[in-house]
Amino acid sequence: MAGPTRVMLVALPLMSWGLERLLEGDHGRWSVVGVVDSAAEGVLRLEQIEPDVVVFDLDGEEGTESLAHLQAQTSAKILVLTSSRDSALQDSAVLVGARGVVGKYEAPVVLLRALEKVTAGEMWIERSATSRIFMELSLHQDGRWRSSRRASVSALTPKERLTVEALASDAAAPGKVVAQRLNISEHTLRNHLTSIYRKLSVSNRAELHAYVNRHGLERLG
Repeated sequence: MAGPTRVMLVALPLMSWGLERLLEGDHGRWSVVGVVDSAAEGVLRLEQIEPDVVVFDLDGEEGTESLAHLQAQTSAKILVLTSSRDSALQDSAVLVGARGVVGKYEAPVVLLRALEKVTAGEMWIERSATSRIFMELSLHQDGRWRSSRRASVSALTPKERLTVEALASDAAAPGKVVAQRLNISEHTLRNHLTSIYRKLSVSNRAELHAYVNRHGLERLG
């Protein structure tokens, strides 16, 4: 049986104190393996801590540059916390690598649910933000995708193509719902996604959807 998910907190002391107690009280599903108050310190401790997921308080940093630097140094999934309702700031956090954004004005249970999704490889993005983020990803990554499109798509298996079509038809659908529509388990869906991401050179569902939209690949059959 797998142990608890390893979490690193990047937040100022008072926020970290509350987050640590929230996670420790959630039925042993999370293990806080490191607490730092800046992205710079987080980078220095990544190799020692080896977290599965990072909860990153964006309000304690200046802009998203520090977030981008941290993301570039780790394979851990990053979930951002912020008190800002600025959609541009939240979108920017996702564009530099965060797997989701949770507002501090949300209930604690929302953070726990977001952590579950992000840990499982899904995105936690408001529905209203998805189209903006997909468009930005399309524009920024067009050059890389254009050169590899034909070979990458041809490498997909029939089942992977069906998976891409199902995801493209409803970008905000939870993984559980997508798996049910495809009549497969969530575990099998995650395996398909891992292979699809590798073949298409994307990192997550947001990038995959942008890839599909940019190249008109809603139907791959």
